[in-house]
Amino acid sequence: MKIIVLNCGSSSIKYQLFDMTNNTVMAKGIVEKIGLHGSFLKYESLDGKKVKLDGEVIDHQMGIEYILGILTSARRGVIKSYDEIDAVGHRVVFGGEEFRESVLVNEHVMQKIEEYFELAPLHNPANLKGIQAMQAMLPNTPHVAAFDSSFHQTMPDYAFMYAIPYALYKKYGIRRYGFHGSSHRYVSKHACETLGIDIKKQKIITCHLGNGASIAAIKFGKSVDTSMGLTPVEGLIMGTRSGDIDAGVLSYLMNKEQIDAQGMNSLINKHSGMLGITGISSDMREIIDAAYNLSNERAILALQMFYYRIRKYIGAYTAAMGGVDLLIFTGGIGENAWKAREEICKDFEYMGLSFDTEINRDVLSKELIISKPDSSVKVMIVPTNEELVIAQDTMEIVMKMKNIHL
Repeated sequence: MKIIVLNCGSSSIKYQLFDMTNNTVMAKGIVEKIGLHGSFLKYESLDGKKVKLDGEVIDHQMGIEYILGILTSARRGVIKSYDEIDAVGHRVVFGGEEFRESVLVNEHVMQKIEEYFELAPLHNPANLKGIQAMQAMLPNTPHVAAFDSSFHQTMPDYAFMYAIPYALYKKYGIRRYGFHGSSHRYVSKHACETLGIDIKKQKIITCHLGNGASIAAIKFGKSVDTSMGLTPVEGLIMGTRSGDIDAGVLSYLMNKEQIDAQGMNSLINKHSGMLGITGISSDMREIIDAAYNLSNERAILALQMFYYRIRKYIGAYTAAMGGVDLLIFTGGIGENAWKAREEICKDFEYMGLSFDTEINRDVLSKELIISKPDSSVKVMIVPTNEELVIAQDTMEIVMKMKNIHL
């Protein structure tokens, strides 16, 4: 079975074509700057050949056409026709309380995705555009929506509720939903398989650290808490997002700076976080360089804040679960920034964590145990693979639909 997985942003489309007989990525790439000057498509096939094609990409429909065009091209393609694509998996960020797992796309599902535009204005509209564009090209092919928020629907009410009038939760669905679900789900499951342990007996904390970042507490295979909330703003300090902040600060600034709701939303989403503190960049590599090589005080402060916030969440989730057996780092920072992992894991000896600094420093974006053999808490780096999770969910749903037994 061949499945293409799409991750559509407002001006980009990431894609991967899988051969599910052996979970092989046949081709992958991205279309960037959709609707903007300087649009291009990047493409990489299984044999490692890469190409970048420049050209005007007006909308998502044209972007999808370009992707399918290069996948089936005589010169660079890996399939001969669209008919070889058995199903399409779509990443959708927000699925509310209704979608607790991936689902086959139909009119009702698309209507609900649109209803959630208000709660996920940066993501769901682009996700829906991708579904509509691909359906136009592959109208007879099954499409599956995999929701970032689904994995966290196992959280108990006392973990996901906010202390606001209950009527507002019932009226607007205001509660913690959480995101990066496919990533947290993949790395926790994969780590347990690698270690040969039963996930249903483990207390796991997964740290997805990138420009967007979140932590999840996974007890016996189910998410019981996570740092992101109603939106991806809450929780950790991120590249441009503020993370946790006193709600009173927002109303105070709106009054003092004469900022409206839209302006405040922009401030906490696009101008805060590591960028806001440092004034340098949202890129962790540039911030680390400024802190350790240039002794930039604001960069040093930002890193201290970043590490501290993560350590607080790890401590809180350890308490919430009554212990922790496995701590996992993933995402661009989690997989590549050895200094970040080292600083985050400092002084956790009290809970039985013995960190191996030498092994940690030798690692660059590969799967590895970075705790010492005598550590009662295992620490691992696990490169994430959200697209594979979506492809696997898509295959399972399609096979059930066709009454094919796995």
